[in-house]
Amino acid sequence: MTDHKHLKRRVRERMARTGESYTTALRHVAGRARRHHESALLRDVLGGGLSEAMLLGLGGGIGFMYFVFEYAGHPPMLTIVAQAHPEPMIPLALARAGVPHEIRRTGSPRVAERNLRAALDAGRTPICRVGRHLLPWREALPFPDPVDVAVTGLSGDTVRVRDDGPGELPLAGFMAAWSAIPKARHLLIEVTGPAGGEPDVRGAIKDTAAKLTGPVLGNNFDVNFGLSGMRKLAAQLADTTGKQGWTRRFADLGPALDRLAECLEVDYTAPGATRPLYADFLAEAGHAEVAALYRECGRQWSRVAVAASAREPLAEVAGLAGEAVRLEERAAGALAGID
Repeated sequence: MTDHKHLKRRVRERMARTGESYTTALRHVAGRARRHHESALLRDVLGGGLSEAMLLGLGGGIGFMYFVFEYAGHPPMLTIVAQAHPEPMIPLALARAGVPHEIRRTGSPRVAERNLRAALDAGRTPICRVGRHLLPWREALPFPDPVDVAVTGLSGDTVRVRDDGPGELPLAGFMAAWSAIPKARHLLIEVTGPAGGEPDVRGAIKDTAAKLTGPVLGNNFDVNFGLSGMRKLAAQLADTTGKQGWTRRFADLGPALDRLAECLEVDYTAPGATRPLYADFLAEAGHAEVAALYRECGRQWSRVAVAASAREPLAEVAGLAGEAVRLEERAAGALAGID
């Protein structure tokens, strides 16, 4: 697979060489359409059947989380999650799809390895939640961050996994990554049979609409989620005097603007802030008019990403983000109106 920690460097090298925007250079470097991580991974494990778009929608669909994290010794780090968050998508998608599955957790590495080997011996492809910063093909982070991977084989001391593509690492390294997320230590998801019944599309849509327009966590951090988080991003992009405004907060705007583009097109998302793929889900579910609204939202977020990666003036990026918020407000209202 194209190493994550090398992908962004290669994208920026191409941008410098060709003058292309981040999103255009990404398409050339990646060599294929970028997929949504969780839903593509789950579709691979299930062996087809439900589409990637349907699994995305059932797993929570779109969302928006906007934070700027600050760690000692590091510049402020922007994170936008444009998919449903923080509830893990794969267990939710399986439940709403009616796919029988088991979820195992244990504090014992020995028991965890035994569970893993048993699932593989049964001919299944278990999904494990690991620390992405400990996978050798991903970038290091100043904090632990989970990612789901499928384990496709274990030969001797080598574990074969599917992340965004196939990879291998030593068993000891895999166990370290699998132990790295305290709340998900040694979490293993095992599909145990085929889907039964109809997917709960209606419940999935209602839940997504509620989390875009209302509370997600039920605490003070909810201001950073959904439409509220989008408005906060647009306001801070436009703020030229306040401490939270980007003009004052980031000593060097260049990396922050690059990160904005990455978050809208690559990290924790599918291209266009996941909106085009969610539109495919809505169209598949028979809601073409609302799907069209979210396609336009996706196009607008990609315009924001293009302007950010081209280092356009901050006022222009802020204006594009403000228009994205207005489109999102309209689309969320239509989504909430689906019966």
